[in-house]
Amino acid sequence: MNALRTEYQQPKILLIICMCFALTACSTTPSQDTDGYNDIGAVYDPLEEYNRKAFAVNDALDKALAEPIARGYRAVVPKPARNSLSNFLQNLRSPVNAANQLLQGDIEGMATDIARAVVNSIAGIGGLFDVAEYIGLEYEREDFGQTLAVWGVGHGPYIIVPLFGPSSLRDGTGILVDSYADPLRLYLHNTDQDEWYYARFAATAVTKREALLDVLDDLEKSSFDYYAALRSSYMQWREALVNDQDPDMTAGPAIPDYDDDE
Repeated sequence: MNALRTEYQQPKILLIICMCFALTACSTTPSQDTDGYNDIGAVYDPLEEYNRKAFAVNDALDKALAEPIARGYRAVVPKPARNSLSNFLQNLRSPVNAANQLLQGDIEGMATDIARAVVNSIAGIGGLFDVAEYIGLEYEREDFGQTLAVWGVGHGPYIIVPLFGPSSLRDGTGILVDSYADPLRLYLHNTDQDEWYYARFAATAVTKREALLDVLDDLEKSSFDYYAALRSSYMQWREALVNDQDPDMTAGPAIPDYDDDE
């Protein structure tokens, strides 16, 4: 049964990748630059009317469910334990990171990701501690959306994904590819251990929302238009990642990576 499932899964992944390339091929329009801004310097948001409605629903659900859970998690779990869980989840994402480094032609980055995974898995007790950072192996997050950007694919329209959050046509495509091609997901699915994948998803969502409690609170309080402010922050954050820059948390929030794991 597992063999049949694997044979079915492979063409399914290839089909998704082909569909993603078909979508991204038309993601740049004459009035939209590859960095996601149109020719007058505004974020390319042709679906704004729909996006604002989706944003309102997401925000209501966040305040009713995700934010209280994140605050409870912060109140109950000590910071060192929260950091260890975050490190562990980050370590699980190493294969996806390394694969995207390779696709971008960054061999040095791929080697660093592999070295980080080995060091943290062994010396860091399964990734609970980021020992690699102490020896100079810096973490650099990579995803297929960034890979498409390196290949010259534009953002396409800005999109609010129901139940998840801000994205774009390019980044949403990247999320699909990363999620389906994740070796850990494939292994758990093919060994009938999907519950561990969902547990990973939930843990990632909680840790990311907890990390954003303060920055999102500040952004909402200081913004005349919370939707527009979050949209701008998301685009700046993605642009920083594509350019291998460290997003400035004081300038705006690092938007959750609701993809992966996730």
